[in-house]
Amino acid sequence: MSSKSLVWNSLFAAAICLAAFLLYRILHRYSIHDISASLHYIPFSHLCLALTCAAASYFCLTGFDFLAILSLGKSLPYRKVALASFISLSMGHNIGFAGLSSGAFRYRYYSRWGLTAEEVAKLVLFSGATVGLGLITLAGFALLLNPQDAAGLLRWNSEWFRAAGGAIITLPIAYVMLAAFLRRRFHLWRWTFELPDVSFAVLQVGMGALNFLLVSACLHQLLSAFADIAFSRSVTAFVLGNSAVLATHVPGGLGVLETAVAYVAPDAASIGALIAFRCVYFLLPLVLGTMLFIISEIVFRRHAGERKTTHEAIDEDAQRLSERPNRVEESSSEDRSLFFISRDNG
Repeated sequence: MSSKSLVWNSLFAAAICLAAFLLYRILHRYSIHDISASLHYIPFSHLCLALTCAAASYFCLTGFDFLAILSLGKSLPYRKVALASFISLSMGHNIGFAGLSSGAFRYRYYSRWGLTAEEVAKLVLFSGATVGLGLITLAGFALLLNPQDAAGLLRWNSEWFRAAGGAIITLPIAYVMLAAFLRRRFHLWRWTFELPDVSFAVLQVGMGALNFLLVSACLHQLLSAFADIAFSRSVTAFVLGNSAVLATHVPGGLGVLETAVAYVAPDAASIGALIAFRCVYFLLPLVLGTMLFIISEIVFRRHAGERKTTHEAIDEDAQRLSERPNRVEESSSEDRSLFFISRDNG
């Protein structure tokens, strides 16, 4: 086994162990009875809507990568992009430092499909910018339209938060304007970066905000099963909680998200709703992502083995063909020798 194969096999085993550890870390805080009781208390319609919103969010996240691929001028089938994106983010959301952790999984897949390390780095940066733009946009609107909840949490004047929301909204607008008028390249070591085309910048802002709106809707469906809560309050709770998660990089936002929801919506922040949200948006994708990761690795290894066998067969055929002229030449030489001998005898 080559050293490269040994490294990748070790990383594969480490990823499986990491997934098992993440499952344990998510579940060990709750008993099976707690999880079962919380899920049974939620109406089936709310649970279905929460699952739908979570699935739509992950579908939107695959669009981040697909948009990044297009901005790089590359062409990959969507099914490949969706596979790499879902596995990377289902792991990254639970590991923490999602940009770096998901980037390692992305490189594992995209490098097989022809992207260089620089292109994968640009893809990760593009997707990270889309996440940031989406969160900033939704946070700005949440503070602009509903500053009271944030003011109650941080004990500041609500008008200050409304003004802050208006200022925050200008950031994605400024990003789009820069993409429209600033076409220069930036150099970092031997890599070059540039802002995407304005059409891509607009899609980044829209898709990023839509993703966080879908996650907020998932949380809202579960919170509203335990108390009457306005959707705007659920959005504020998630935006504040997720901002804290991104700032602290706590894996899966364990404890941070719950604290923000408890402060903003104390009546709805039951243990059942929060357990259900973790199961729907973090645990279930992690299980599916781990299964897809294992299956895809098996398929990739099998195809690599078949390609190796095919290449060996081609090399053997080429070697036989290269030896054949020599044999023909030797045979011709022998025939000529016999011809001259026969003439001498004659």
